[in-house]
Amino acid sequence: MRLTTRRLRSYSNSVVTNARETERVLDALGHPTRRQILALLREAPLAVGEIADRLPISRPAVSKHLRQLQAAGLVEYTERGTANIFQLRGAGFAVARTYVEQFWDDALASFQRVVEAEAGATRDP
Repeated sequence: MRLTTRRLRSYSNSVVTNARETERVLDALGHPTRRQILALLREAPLAVGEIADRLPISRPAVSKHLRQLQAAGLVEYTERGTANIFQLRGAGFAVARTYVEQFWDDALASFQRVVEAEAGATRDP
């Protein structure tokens, strides 16, 4: 299939978008407090105040971390009265999984080559 300028531009934009999205997710996962928040949300959806009560940081700091997690697509919230109830957004973790899987596939392929080379070396007298 021949790439037209339009298709090439569309492909280029999706690659850039995916790179930005991956960077946002990895940055969000890179902070220990945000990982703690994600661990709490694995147990159950929680309000900002409930998260703050379980961590040694202020409620405004929790809100800041939640905004970054939300921007990365890792959490979402629903309004319940005056409270925002946060929960994990499963689809957001697909970006991180895809990023890690590319290394996993490479590692498995390398391992297979080593095993096959060793198996060939032990068969040859």
